[in-house]
Amino acid sequence: MERELVAWLVRFGAPLLFFAQVFGIFGLPIPDELLLTIAGALIATGRLNLSSTVVAAIAGCLTGITLSYAVGRWVGLPLLRVRFRGRQDVIERAQGWFQRFGGWLLTFGYFIPGVRHVTAIAAGSACLNYPQFAAFAYCGGVLWCAVFLGLGYFAGDRWPEVAHAARSHVARGAMIIVAIGAMYVIAKVAAERSHSRS
Repeated sequence: MERELVAWLVRFGAPLLFFAQVFGIFGLPIPDELLLTIAGALIATGRLNLSSTVVAAIAGCLTGITLSYAVGRWVGLPLLRVRFRGRQDVIERAQGWFQRFGGWLLTFGYFIPGVRHVTAIAAGSACLNYPQFAAFAYCGGVLWCAVFLGLGYFAGDRWPEVAHAARSHVARGAMIIVAIGAMYVIAKVAAERSHSRS
């Protein structure tokens, strides 16, 4: 499968990456992290253009997350229940995390497999206004794309090893720990600034 992804990315380039990101973020079973890692490696070898690939990845990610938010606003939680039938635990976990971490879950939820597909819908159904949603979700989308494109870019020809590690449970666990740690630090800094102003 990885060889096919490389061939498709070389052949179709940025447009393929854009649409893969849109539909992958929206919830179709597309290996988002793997595609981004491969794209980064192809940039490093000169087989893909840096600027068009980065723009396509980020634009596709932000379009997909915005579509998910819009669906959450218009349809709400009933769609999540239909979409994740038999997986009520995923919905409850995302809602619980969203209540505890608020918008920060939108920023770092990209790094948690399965969660990124429901956070924007949950945000839309929770009536989080668009400016708040965009501030958290778009920063997270740029960060997520940058991490995996960067992994591929710096791995170069060793991208299969890096992609495998990125998919492993150890890497995912590390990303979750980093994300939670970052949320804690950001929340603490925001609380100290708020306290010092009053």
